[in-house]
Amino acid sequence: MANIHIQNAIGTVKAMDGDALLSPQTLEQIVQAVLAAFDERQLRDKRSKSDTTVTTGVAAEQETA
Repeated sequence: MANIHIQNAIGTVKAMDGDALLSPQTLEQIVQAVLAAFDERQLRDKRSKSDTTVTTGVAAEQETA
């Protein structure tokens, strides 16, 4: 353990093995959440681009998708 002094606050830090805290199930949940957020962001970006792009019509938009 180590004591840390930051301005007027004093705290105790306990070093832990960060790898030991993530079970395979927890890691899988994190990965799935990140992938879902990534997919959602890509879809949002695609919709945003579609909303701000001038084309000759729906057919032209589908050709570029």
